[in-house]
Amino acid sequence: MAEKKTESLKKEELQSKLVDLKKTQMNQRFQHAAGQLPKTHVLRKTRREIARVKTQLNAAE
Repeated sequence: MAEKKTESLKKEELQSKLVDLKKTQMNQRFQHAAGQLPKTHVLRKTRREIARVKTQLNAAE
């Protein structure tokens, strides 16, 4: 499902998306630690999306 979104992106776009996802993940971790993240499943979704992007970057090499 999400793989199709990342397959069509170029290497530069994937790298920028990876940076954005890592920033999002950091913000979510801070919110979770402070008790302000009501939906904790988004942590897992973000982590898996990062893995998908990294897989696509490694496959492109």
